[in-house]
Amino acid sequence: MPERHPNAKVAGYECLRCGAGYPADHRIDSTGCGICRADAPSNLEVVYTAESLARRTMPTLSVDGGLAAFADYLPVEACEMVSLGEGHTPLIRANGLGARLGIDDLQIKDESRNPTWSHKDRFSAVAVSFAKRQGHRFIATASSGNAGASLAAYAARAGLNCLVVTFEGAPGPVVDQIRRYGAVVVELADKTRRWPILAEGAARFGWFVTSPFQAPVVGSHPYGIEGYKTIAYEIVARQQGRVPDWVVVPAAYGDNLRGIWRGFCDLQAAGLTDRLPKMAAAEIHGSVRDSLARPGDALVTSRPRSPTQALSIGTVQGTFQSLVSVRRSGGVAEVVADAALWQAQADLARHEGIFGELSSMASIAAAGQLRQRGVIGPEESVVCIMTASGLKDIDQRPPRPTTRHTLAGGLDEVLRRLAAEFGTGFS
Repeated sequence: MPERHPNAKVAGYECLRCGAGYPADHRIDSTGCGICRADAPSNLEVVYTAESLARRTMPTLSVDGGLAAFADYLPVEACEMVSLGEGHTPLIRANGLGARLGIDDLQIKDESRNPTWSHKDRFSAVAVSFAKRQGHRFIATASSGNAGASLAAYAARAGLNCLVVTFEGAPGPVVDQIRRYGAVVVELADKTRRWPILAEGAARFGWFVTSPFQAPVVGSHPYGIEGYKTIAYEIVARQQGRVPDWVVVPAAYGDNLRGIWRGFCDLQAAGLTDRLPKMAAAEIHGSVRDSLARPGDALVTSRPRSPTQALSIGTVQGTFQSLVSVRRSGGVAEVVADAALWQAQADLARHEGIFGELSSMASIAAAGQLRQRGVIGPEESVVCIMTASGLKDIDQRPPRPTTRHTLAGGLDEVLRRLAAEFGTGFS
């Protein structure tokens, strides 16, 4: 078993539902708070020391990148950070797409610019840094793609061995990416066996497991979720201290959503901003949406309307961390169908030149629906989180794939093709 090294920045953990405190050396076992487990299972969150909180100033962007720039807000020191230059991704004003959706102030936070082309790098940078600090030599996760690719890359950077347990049918390009980083990938015919394997490995060998591996899911490792806070810091820094009215996030178990909300709360608590955004969870099956419609903290298990190609967010039950973040922000949860995802992907690529993974289009599709229903006002500012590159699931095909044309050759034939696509005006 690895040694446990005291962390001067961290006082311990706290249940985000009941507030119960846990010591800093508490072992994270994916079940969350022991007190709330039987009632409404909830995740634990990192609690910082008063001395650490007192050092916080307005976060600034780094030319070189890397989350070490935000070390005052994170549970690892800058000198301990395992980094591949993650974070500091662009916030892109989407005027063309915004006009189509009826949102005058629409911006895309493009997380595909991270080292492994997804937002998961923020999580992995902090989680792997903590694991290495604690003396772990082996790290593992259950993943349908992006989390596994990211963890494998950061494990390689840190000199750790990595296991990614996935399932048959996971996106081929991402599975291949994971293997290229040197991780062992296990593809299971029965996807329900992923978590028992990780749970037994953690119990028998002390594996550091970053993903959920117990049901009901409360969320991923609390240290990793801290990395997602930096998205909020960057949004505010890039807008000279301005907080958007809405932040729309693709949501499965809500790690990213919770981290971003926690980041905005950090800035307000430090007196660096005077308001908070409304958070919108973009879902496939509607667990958080249906849970918000009921009193109390219980999570509804949704019935899938149909199979989805948005594999990374196609969960039927959300988490308390999603529910409480949306509720406290005064936000909403919005359900989007695959057809809306494909349309959003096409529109974003065609009108803004940005190619996003299908699951990551949930934020854009949801923003359009919320604007159409009047939940988002025309004058309100909206930031959509695009979580990953479209190259991640490039092997998936839209319902109406683009026709490929093979021409015999000659400009006249090309001109006829241009006229069919664009009409006139190509000279």
